[in-house]
Amino acid sequence: MSSDRSAREISAITNYPRLLKRYARLLEIASELVSMLDLNTLLQHIVDAAQELTESEGASLLLYDPQTHHLYFQAATGPLNEQEKQTAIPAESSIAGWIFTNNEPLLVEDAMSDPRFFREVDVLTHFKTRSILGVPLLAKDKTLGVIEVVNKLKGTFEEMDLRLLQSLAAQAAIAIENSRLFQQSDLVAEMVHELRTPLAALTAAAHLIQRPELEDDQREKLSRTMYSEVQRLNEMATDFLDIARLESGRISFVREPVHLEGLIRECLEIIRPQAEAERITLATEIDRSLEPVLGDRNRLKQLLLNLLTNAIKYNRQRGQVLVTLRNKGDELLLSVKDTGKGIPPESLPRVFDRFYRVPAQESGTVGSGLGLAIAQTIAKNHHGIIEVESVLDQGSTFTLRLPHVKSAIS
Repeated sequence: MSSDRSAREISAITNYPRLLKRYARLLEIASELVSMLDLNTLLQHIVDAAQELTESEGASLLLYDPQTHHLYFQAATGPLNEQEKQTAIPAESSIAGWIFTNNEPLLVEDAMSDPRFFREVDVLTHFKTRSILGVPLLAKDKTLGVIEVVNKLKGTFEEMDLRLLQSLAAQAAIAIENSRLFQQSDLVAEMVHELRTPLAALTAAAHLIQRPELEDDQREKLSRTMYSEVQRLNEMATDFLDIARLESGRISFVREPVHLEGLIRECLEIIRPQAEAERITLATEIDRSLEPVLGDRNRLKQLLLNLLTNAIKYNRQRGQVLVTLRNKGDELLLSVKDTGKGIPPESLPRVFDRFYRVPAQESGTVGSGLGLAIAQTIAKNHHGIIEVESVLDQGSTFTLRLPHVKSAIS
């Protein structure tokens, strides 16, 4: 028997209890994954498990966005902080991209000498990557993304690490797809329920408008009802698609410097005709010394327009909408205040729920019931939150709180 073979056999016998322990832990983790239906919680649990099982310094999970053809960090431990998790990684020129494109695992023992290594991540995180072990996330006939672990804590990555990571990735891919399907099926059920009201109104109006004895004024009223309900259905369909993509994790957010003052003024010009039609005054109080924030300008614009549209929709004629932007500690506060009817205290906890409409304000107001839910989801994807304060018969104030982080790329 050769000395090399003997050494391998002795090593295998010595490591057998450790291997059993790690596979037992993998089974525990697999059972935990199948019970998780919230996507963000699931993704974080996967990377924590990857780091633990491979005894590495850090782990990350990247999902592929077919629209941008890039991979995006969706969860990470160790080297990536909250502000850096959504960095775009090109599929054609990165280690993660090679794993994704080839659907094969890859071990890079010296990352810095590998031409595929995407160095920008280390620059952003002030972290030194020495070695990388990565495997694809395969679900049925498609690849969802990649799991990577970096820097083995003791020694180098071994065959055992690769097999454990592959087993975890197989369970993780199934759990991710299940989470997406659950969220979409739950949303579809809500959507179908919500569609029944405008469809019922359209059915009744379409039936009545055909009656020959109908007076002209009644026919005109039914025609307006039909138009209003069609507009509502169109808005619901658009918002439904938006929130389905946002909640499934299929939308990747761009990270670039965004000047909020310019964004506010742009949005005010968009909604100005709507405000003037209701004789509503638009006003601003903006701290012009504030630095840009890192974020997705188009999505922040969508958020702000949702808040401004609501502020006009639920305002009074000759009322006012005041937009303020100021700094408070480590946060930027962007507020939209109206002088409308306000929101009852019992409704405040539910205003960000999907399809929720304040009962006292529902009549006569066309809306999908998804605008605020979409705005809150966008805020959370920017590591922020929207809060609401309201006084009956005085108005409401919606405040977006964003972390005040100076751009590293401005």
